[in-house]
Amino acid sequence: MQKIMFNDKYGLTQAVLEGRKTQTRRMLNPTMLFKRLETYEGWLKEDISAWKRSCKRRLYEAQENELQQMLDYALSSSRYKVGEEVAVAQPYRMTACKVDYNEKEIKEVVCSIGWKNKMYVKANLMPYRIRITNIRVERLQDISEADSLKEGIWRDDNVGLEGTTYWYHGLANSSFRTPQEAYASLIDSISGKGTWASNPYVFVYDFELIN
Repeated sequence: MQKIMFNDKYGLTQAVLEGRKTQTRRMLNPTMLFKRLETYEGWLKEDISAWKRSCKRRLYEAQENELQQMLDYALSSSRYKVGEEVAVAQPYRMTACKVDYNEKEIKEVVCSIGWKNKMYVKANLMPYRIRITNIRVERLQDISEADSLKEGIWRDDNVGLEGTTYWYHGLANSSFRTPQEAYASLIDSISGKGTWASNPYVFVYDFELIN
């Protein structure tokens, strides 16, 4: 079983567990679409960088038929598959009271670096799972209002002059007029400033919480 990580600084793991977040976008790495190097040994750093730039250029400059072939291949090679159950990664300290670990597992959990860092936890020791229900590939800025809300954006129906506004956990003293604006700010906060503006291709995973 695989695991999947959601950002905790902006409350996205909790949004998944509460059922407010049922969709996630993951960047499509253009290098996956072309023949991979057998090994980096003996390659200059500049050569590898040039190869990566070439892959990106080929994807973003592709015409309709070639582009569709690339995106179809990307879908067939996506990390997660429709119907797959995936463990929601959490630090062991957050799951210890929710799982009936056996003696061996308790020792592993308590002594593991995964006690604080969910990057190192084992999928089979996680209490919550999601099931992938749909996958597609699109540009980041193609996200709709409805999908922005599925990404965990909050909607606030204010009675005051501002009307309906949108925000996300961890956003200090600010809100947005559309859910897309809120999501654009969120993705820049998570993946780095300029991510939204660069409008990369992304995998869009729809999922449901199954326990």
